[in-house]
Amino acid sequence: MEYINQIEAARKNIITDEMKSCAEAESVSTEKIRLDIMNGWTVITKNRLRDISPLAVGKDLKTKVNANIGSSGDSHSIEEELEKLFTAIKSGADAVMDLSTGGNIIEFRRDILKNSTVPVGTVPLYEAFQPAMENGSPNDANFIDKFDPEYLFEVIERQCEEGVDFITVHCGLTLNAIKTMNMQTRIMGIVSRGGSLIASWMIRKNKENPLYEHYGRLLKIAKKNDVVLSLGDGLRPGCLNDATDRAQITELVTLGELQKKALEEGVQVMIEGPGHVPLNQVEANIKLEKSLCNGAPFYVLGPLVTDIAPGYDHITSAIGGAIAAGAGADFLCYVTPAEHLRLPSVSDVKDGVIASKIAAHAGDIAKGIKGALDLDIEMSKNRRAMDWDKQYECALDPERAKKMRASLPLKDDKVCSMCSSYCSIKLNASFK
Repeated sequence: MEYINQIEAARKNIITDEMKSCAEAESVSTEKIRLDIMNGWTVITKNRLRDISPLAVGKDLKTKVNANIGSSGDSHSIEEELEKLFTAIKSGADAVMDLSTGGNIIEFRRDILKNSTVPVGTVPLYEAFQPAMENGSPNDANFIDKFDPEYLFEVIERQCEEGVDFITVHCGLTLNAIKTMNMQTRIMGIVSRGGSLIASWMIRKNKENPLYEHYGRLLKIAKKNDVVLSLGDGLRPGCLNDATDRAQITELVTLGELQKKALEEGVQVMIEGPGHVPLNQVEANIKLEKSLCNGAPFYVLGPLVTDIAPGYDHITSAIGGAIAAGAGADFLCYVTPAEHLRLPSVSDVKDGVIASKIAAHAGDIAKGIKGALDLDIEMSKNRRAMDWDKQYECALDPERAKKMRASLPLKDDKVCSMCSSYCSIKLNASFK
């Protein structure tokens, strides 16, 4: 039987197994999932070749969290990256992205795909540019000659055939968008790694972005195995000063046009967004994306709401992420405490996931997602009953909660060492 992808099935009024699974996980009707996929408002991130639970990202669904892992040129241990993978999943990540740029990145990806029980995303440009990077920097002539657009599409096709569930592709980073950026007074310029790589090639060769120029070819590759295209924000702001400028919006307008073309061709798409954004601009960025990109799912990095907290950027990200989720963002890419400083450690990964899970959950409560408040109510009841074991069951990080509570001696095991005999809950028991 020939495979019918999710959008084609939705158009034929077919409820797929993936739609059923996602509807059950989200406590919504299968018809809602079908209609939202058909309209491009929801995507299911599951390559048809993968044997994992499908993940729905989109309209009126729980906000999902992605964790980035992967090697660099300075640190490339597959054992450590697999430990990060397992830690991210255990901590509650809904998906992971393998952003490896060092070592044998092909084997890294295959090992991560083999061991991941959640959807896996990649940035194919990293692998496509590896031969060029090995022969010099983007400022060298060798770099220009060694990058082959044809090889880029070969990489994309191979990764999709290996089972990658979603790929970041910087299709909206056009020559016109770069020209628009150069007319402004950006401090940070291009901070997207993939964006800076393809832009360097485009500028030195004076050629259009092959991902934009040959977008139809990309759609055919993605459609075959129902790989979700995550249209990357190559011109996302890298600092508050650069947020919501003409370059960012120029790219976003193009991404909206490309999303529409993909939907027409039966390819699922989500849109990537900033980045570093002042608190008062976060909601406006969400509304802009939903308006310009036809209601497509929005996948945001953070956003980080201040630039001066290196070592604590999981917190700056969680603040922005909570507001973004509450305003309608569908997918949060975590930020770890190590952002801007180094490759994250295993403990950084856990901290990043938990911080983003807090943001996502807070956002779900704000936008009234069905059942979002249930666990908070259960936690409150358990606190009133001073039932510590049941409180741990409600906690996002039970191990940390238990460890903290046990770290100071207690005279009364019903209370905590903060209030001790002054415990208001224990005193309130006499008011019943």
